[in-house]
Amino acid sequence: QVQLVESGGGLVQPGGSQSLSCAASGSDIVITDMGWYRQAPGQQRELVATITGSAGATYGDFVKGRFTVSRDAHKNTVTLQMRSLQPEDTAVYYCKVVYTMGAGIRHFAAWGQGTQVTVSS
Repeated sequence: QVQLVESGGGLVQPGGSQSLSCAASGSDIVITDMGWYRQAPGQQRELVATITGSAGATYGDFVKGRFTVSRDAHKNTVTLQMRSLQPEDTAVYYCKVVYTMGAGIRHFAAWGQGTQVTVSS
C-alpha cells in the first residue's frame, strides 16, 4: 500500500506561480508513474502532467508549456511547478502514483487527498 503526502497549493494571483509536491511511501513497492491530475467544480478530473522513468513527461493540452513536472526517483517525490496561472487553472490538484508490489507485475494506482489551487485577484 502507498501513502501520499501532498504539499503546496493555496491562493495565487493571475499570472503568478506555484509549486506542488507529492511524496510517496510504502513497503516493497516499485513506482512506475507519478503525476498530477486536477478537477474543477462540475468538471471531470483531467491529466495535468505525469512522468515515467522510460517515457518521460506527458502534459495535458491546456498546459501549453506553463507547467513543469519533475520526479526524484530516489525520494519517490514528484513536483509540479506552475507558472502563468490563470483563473481557469483553479481546481483541486491530485497526486497520482502507479506502482507494483514486490516481484508482481500487476499495477496499482493510488491517489492523494488533493490540494486546492485558487487563482484569483
